[in-house]
Amino acid sequence: MSNIFDTHCHLQFPHYDLDREEVIRRGVPLICAGTDIKTSKQAIELAKHPGVWAAVGAHPNDLDDLVMDDFIHLMNEEKVVAVGEVGLDYYRTKGDDKQKKQRDAFEQFINLAYQYKKPLVLHCRDAHKDAIKILKSAKDLLYGGVAHSFTGTLEEAREYLSIGFYLGFNGIITFARQYDEIIVHTSLEKILLETDAPYLTPEPYRGKRNEPAYVLEVAKKIAELKHIPTEKVINITTQNVLSLFKIVLKDV
Repeated sequence: MSNIFDTHCHLQFPHYDLDREEVIRRGVPLICAGTDIKTSKQAIELAKHPGVWAAVGAHPNDLDDLVMDDFIHLMNEEKVVAVGEVGLDYYRTKGDDKQKKQRDAFEQFINLAYQYKKPLVLHCRDAHKDAIKILKSAKDLLYGGVAHSFTGTLEEAREYLSIGFYLGFNGIITFARQYDEIIVHTSLEKILLETDAPYLTPEPYRGKRNEPAYVLEVAKKIAELKHIPTEKVINITTQNVLSLFKIVLKDV
């Protein structure tokens, strides 16, 4: 495994049922993120592999059967390094009542992360204003975090950075130009690399299933935009991972 790090993927998803072990072996150190209680438990199981860690949480569109106590029971597992992915998604969820349910659950997960001194892995789509408002109101409870798959504006990026969050970028940046300015204006010390595999496959692999090894293409694109060596992107973003998630690479 290389020293590049995929900070967000979903190798527990069915897309990998036929070759999961091979994908891990040919991949890179990674954090496997849960989207509900079942996939959070599966992420913990995968974290038994060297070079794999887990984040546990419920995606804002997967809250129908949410029982917070279920997640409390997972927090002491050895390689759980974050609470996530959690947050707000107004793109898929319409209606004031349902959006309020998302905000309430997000606040509960913030409290869970505070209780166990873990950073947050934020999922946010079409709801950055509310997410930032909630995070700012809870700033004394935060142990840092990352705005995963960041697709907001430069102004919103600066808001997240102001509360100590990192920005997570994935394959989207290899084929969509609207994030170039944000990357250029964001310090490399505040950027994390990710794939969101099996989704958002980067160029030149678009059309195929994504996997952690492809995170290298994200690093290359950031290096291109910042006019710096790819190796520098890899080294600094990996240090960011170790700092935020308190990971030690002794078992890689």
